[in-house]
Amino acid sequence: MRLAVALIAAVVVLGGCGASGGDDETLLVFAAASLSDVLPPLAERFEAERGVEVELVFAGSSALRAQLLDGAPADVFISADRQTMDAAVDGGAIDGAPEIVARNRLAVVVPAGNPGGLGSVGDLARDELLVGLCAPSVPCGSLARAALDAAGVLASPDTEEPDVRSLLAKVVVGELDAAVVYRTDLLAAGDALESVAFDHGPEGEAVYPAGVVRDGDADDAARFIASLLDADGRARFASLGFVEP
Repeated sequence: MRLAVALIAAVVVLGGCGASGGDDETLLVFAAASLSDVLPPLAERFEAERGVEVELVFAGSSALRAQLLDGAPADVFISADRQTMDAAVDGGAIDGAPEIVARNRLAVVVPAGNPGGLGSVGDLARDELLVGLCAPSVPCGSLARAALDAAGVLASPDTEEPDVRSLLAKVVVGELDAAVVYRTDLLAAGDALESVAFDHGPEGEAVYPAGVVRDGDADDAARFIASLLDADGRARFASLGFVEP
């Protein structure tokens, strides 16, 4: 239960204590919820090296994109797919070309002990099981549906969550028999979850583009993105199961 609470709380994390993005003292980073384990220590390192406070806001990529397009202040946007970032670029919220900072893969997860008795990904179609997916509007949801379609699996989700951490928490506490999340979320949950083999193709791979938000602090935003791609940044991503960009 403590893990579930931590996962839910990770949807919004503050890496600094400044007021708002775009000012001279605080760098405001909007990031996909699946990055909530990897970014905080990298933000702390950036703070120490640059003397700039970093505020991290985690949520579903589509919700963050909508906020940016509505004029919410920010300096950096990191989404969990190209399509969401492309929409932010097309809407005029991003300056320059975004950079891919990491990749991820999908995983089918079940509570410890596999109480639903799933033997394969095809069991997600069993009517008696409680199955969860992310909402189709967020990357983990659209990726899951594309990968399941490619595998010939017709899953009928009992819940569609707004971000991957909300979905993961429901599996951890046993409210769901199975869900499709990211491999990094499975690893972060430790012994609370098990996985079912899911041999998906490229449809199940997530990419994380990072872009400099227009009208934000372009210099420090670019430096922050670059710091995610240096040796220490790459090591942090790899340690949590992310794949090289």
